[in-house]
Amino acid sequence: MVYRLGLLGLGTVGTGVAQILQSPSYRHPLLKELSIARVGVRSLDKPRDIDLPNELLTNNLSEIVSDREIDIAIELIGGIEPARSLILQAIANGKHVVTANKAVIAAHGKEIFTAAERTGACVLLEAAVGGGIPILQPLQQCLGANVIHRITGIANGTTNFILDRMTQTGQAFADALATAQALGYAEADPTADVDGLDAADKIAILAGIAFNERVDRADVFCEGIRHITDTDIRYSREWGFEVKLLATAERDLETREIDLRVHPMLLPFEHPLANVHLANNAILVQGEPIGEVMFFGPGAGRGPTASAVVSDILNIVAKLEAGIARPDRYFNSNTLHEARVRSIERVTQRYYARVLAKDRPGVIGAMGQCFGDRNVSLERVVQKDVLGGAAEVVVLTHNVLERNFQQALNDIRQLPAIQSVETVLRVLPD
Repeated sequence: MVYRLGLLGLGTVGTGVAQILQSPSYRHPLLKELSIARVGVRSLDKPRDIDLPNELLTNNLSEIVSDREIDIAIELIGGIEPARSLILQAIANGKHVVTANKAVIAAHGKEIFTAAERTGACVLLEAAVGGGIPILQPLQQCLGANVIHRITGIANGTTNFILDRMTQTGQAFADALATAQALGYAEADPTADVDGLDAADKIAILAGIAFNERVDRADVFCEGIRHITDTDIRYSREWGFEVKLLATAERDLETREIDLRVHPMLLPFEHPLANVHLANNAILVQGEPIGEVMFFGPGAGRGPTASAVVSDILNIVAKLEAGIARPDRYFNSNTLHEARVRSIERVTQRYYARVLAKDRPGVIGAMGQCFGDRNVSLERVVQKDVLGGAAEVVVLTHNVLERNFQQALNDIRQLPAIQSVETVLRVLPD
C-alpha cells in the first residue's frame, strides 16, 4: 500500500523532508511506500533547491488537509496560526498528523490531542523538541517504566552558540548574536531564542510527557540571556562555572508540584551539560531506577529536524501496516490532570550577583547585613575592579529561597552607596 503525504510548508525543514522521501535507497524499506501527494507553499513562483512537479504545489493549504486521498498531514509552517487550524482540520478529516511545531503544541496541545482522541488520529512531534535528538519517544517508551524526577536541558542551539561564543572569544552579547545570525544559527528576529521562549515551549512539552500531566505553557517561568555580559562569564569561570541557558522540569513526588523554568544557570565545569558547545542540544533525564541518561546532538537544522519528522511518519506507517487502528500518541488528555506548578519564589538554589557600588568603606558590610536580615547565607563576597569610582562587588550564595534572595536585593538597591544591581544569575544547587 502507498501512503499519501500532504506536506504543509517547504522551507528549510520541509525541503529536507522532501529530499529524504525522494531518496529512499539504503534507508528504511517503508519509505518506498510513501508518496508526496501535495505540497503547500506560500508562493508558487519562489525558486527552490528541490525538484518537485509543479502540479504538486498549492498555496491553498486547506485543500491539502481536506483532501480525502491524503493519509498523513505534515505541518512544518511553524507559529500558532494557521498551523493550529490546519492541524485541527486535518484531524477532523481523519488524517494522522506529524509536526515540528513546538509553539502550537505547547499552547494548544490539549485541544489538539482531545480532537485526535475523538477521531483516533495520531499526532507525533519528535522534531518539535531537540531537532534530530530522539527524546520524546524514548521518554514515552524506552523510559516508560521509570519514575522521572527531573529533566534538565540545553534545548535551544542558538543561545548555546551565543554563550559559547562569548565564553571562547570574549565577545559581547550583541557581537556574538551578530555572529550567530551571520552563520544562520539565529533568525533576523531572535526574540524567541534569546528570551527563552523557544526553550519554554519545549520544556512544557517534555514535562507533560515525562510527568503525564497537562502543563500550561504560561506557567513556565522564563528568563533569557540578553542581560549576560562577557564580564559575568569571565567572573563565573574564575569560580569554576560555565553559563548555560537551561530548561528545567522537576517533580516533587510528595506534593506532586512541578518546578518549571527556563533561565541562565551557572554549572560547575564537571557537569555534563557544561560541556555542550556550539549549537548542540542536550537533555539530561533523571529517574528511578534508570539513574541519569543524557541525549545529545544537533538540535536544529534541515537534516536533523527532517530526520525526526520522517521517523515519525515511519512510526505511524509501521503501526498502520501492523493493523493497529489507533497508533500511539504522546498524550491522552482525558486521563491527565492539570499540573500544579511551583512558583519561582518558592524555589531554593544558589545565586550569583554583580553589584556596582561607590568605592567607600562599609559597603560590603552593609550588603552583608541586608542578606543576613533576609536569611541569605553567603559563600563568597569579592570586590573586583574599580572603574570611575565604582567598585564591582560579586556575590555567591549558599542554597537559599528565591523569595528571600530577591527581597535582599531590593533592600540592597535602597542603600545610598549602591549604584545598581547589574546581573543576577542562578547557580546549580549543591
